[in-house]
Amino acid sequence: MKFLRTFLFSILFGGVLPIYGATIEGKVTLPKTHTAPVKTQRYEIISTGGVVATNPPLAVVYLEGDFPPPASPPTARLPQKDLVFIPSLLPVRVGTRVEFPNLDDLYHNIFSFSAAKRFDLGRYRPDDRPVPSQVFDKPGLVTLRCEIHEHMRGLILVLNTPHFVVTDAAGRFKLTDLPAGKFVLNAWVDSNTTRSQPVELAADATLRLDFP
Repeated sequence: MKFLRTFLFSILFGGVLPIYGATIEGKVTLPKTHTAPVKTQRYEIISTGGVVATNPPLAVVYLEGDFPPPASPPTARLPQKDLVFIPSLLPVRVGTRVEFPNLDDLYHNIFSFSAAKRFDLGRYRPDDRPVPSQVFDKPGLVTLRCEIHEHMRGLILVLNTPHFVVTDAAGRFKLTDLPAGKFVLNAWVDSNTTRSQPVELAADATLRLDFP
């Protein structure tokens, strides 16, 4: 599979595809839970002093570098179910089209005033087709709301990389099939906190790295 990918890249782009197979695993030290989460949902989005984050805390770990464009535009889905976004925090690559399926037996109206993406999907039912969607073409944090259900909050973190992962509740993460070379590894913790460390990756090797 890796040989085929290298061969195809050489034909399409006239260059040499970076050697893949590196792995980074580790742990991000997460902030303490700010408040008790709503009983009917696992995570909620909170704003404390203007800082937006998930509660309980999560982090998005991603590799920063110069990566080839995708062969086709990526797609993702962010459903609404039981009056929450699932997941509450969704990282995507720049250029991703995100669909917002309504899995509740009522109307939703998803919108955002964020600088990275301003949009309003209007009111739509579960059976409306096509499923409302938006292309996220600018990096940054997008805060989602529902015009009908004011408590609903969600986050989309738009990144200039295909290599990202959301940590588990303990802050553990693992990124696989990474290219060899020198990069910067980032851990997005909240809208005001992104920790960074330079990394050098070797093919088929595993690097252990923690964010204190």
